[in-house]
Formats: sequence, C-alpha cells, structure tokens
Amino acid sequence: MITGFFAAIFTLFYIKLSFDIIGLRHKHQVALGDGGHPALERAIRAHANFMEYTPLLLILLFALEFQGGQAIWLYLTGGTYLVGRILHSFALNLANLKLRVMGMALSFLSLLALSIINLYCYFV
Repeated sequence: MITGFFAAIFTLFYIKLSFDIIGLRHKHQVALGDGGHPALERAIRAHANFMEYTPLLLILLFALEFQGGQAIWLYLTGGTYLVGRILHSFALNLANLKLRVMGMALSFLSLLALSIINLYCYFV
C-alpha cells in the first residue's frame, strides 16, 4: 500500500520536526510557547504547518489508492508533497521566504493534483 509508505515517511519527518522543537526548548529552557526565541517560534510553526496540511494529503492519497488510481500519481504527488514540506521546514529554520514559497507551492500543487485526480476518478 503506497499510502502506508508515505504515512510512515511523513511520520518520521513529523518526529524530526518534534525533536527540533524539543532541542530548542531544552537549549532555551522554555517549557511552553516560544519564550520569545525566534528560532523556536519558527520550529513550532514548521511543525504545526506540517500537521495542518499532511492529514488532507494522506486522505487524498488513500482515496485515490482505494479507487484504484495509478501508482505513478500516488508516488508523484506524495513525493512532491514531501519535497515541498522539507523545503518549507528548511525555509522556516533559515527564515528564507523564497524557499518557503517554493515549499508551499509544491505542497499546494500536490493537494490540488490529488483533488483533481480524485474528482476525475469519481466521475469517470
């Protein structure tokens, strides 16, 4: 199951984002919130932003796979989303707006493509 593969990869990336926050909380001795530390604020947002979009992507991947969608579309959209999320995470940590926009564009492109493909499969 391709969706299971991507769910596992995304979970590992989520854990990495979580550990980024834990490390910064320990470094700055902050138990809750960002304590006014910009790096911690960016790490928290990268983590939260990942969780805001990833469930939708996984639902769409699963729906397409369940409908018998071609594996190439699952791999392309899942892979594009993963690259987008990695770029977005690095961009937030580096405070690089251009890279962040690229990451979000890839993420939205994946979500849009999966939405369109799922609708096409439904109506055809």
